[in-house]
Amino acid sequence: MSNSQQKLTKQKSKPLKIKDKKSLLLGSVVATIIAATPFIYNLYSSVPDVKVWNTFLFTYESGWYESANVMAWTIMGKLIPIMLLIIWFFTNRHWWYHVLIVPIAMYIYQIIETFNDDVQFSEENNVLYLLPVMAIVIPSIYLIRAKMFNKINDANKTLEELEEEFKIGGKGFWGKFSDYF
Repeated sequence: MSNSQQKLTKQKSKPLKIKDKKSLLLGSVVATIIAATPFIYNLYSSVPDVKVWNTFLFTYESGWYESANVMAWTIMGKLIPIMLLIIWFFTNRHWWYHVLIVPIAMYIYQIIETFNDDVQFSEENNVLYLLPVMAIVIPSIYLIRAKMFNKINDANKTLEELEEEFKIGGKGFWGKFSDYF
């Protein structure tokens, strides 16, 4: 057996490092959540079709929707996309991933409006509330794109190499949040 083959067999027999185990566990949890989204979405069917829903935790009285089941269906229709967008935001490694904050903010606003019983139409004028978010995200994405194209003109790097250069990895939510402020 050659020296390179011995190194290869030694590498294969090494136990997984703790970091590899954590990333494998986290990846498995994320994949399970994504695979379970149809079942999570159908949780609304367990809510009764009544105007007032009493549970041991709370009492919900449906105003606009006039049915707790319809309210749950509406909320699940917004929670599933926001959940998938958040997973996409935290697992995306491309330079443009900050743009995902805009639809995330839009869905959060829609969920808040859905819970607000006084609103006549729940998706009316939500762009006005998204303007502050878009005022931060859109210029920052434009500036990153402009920096990338300046570097393309200055150097002979490929677009993939530039994306690697702009990649921000290993940060949690607050680390990414602090990049903006």
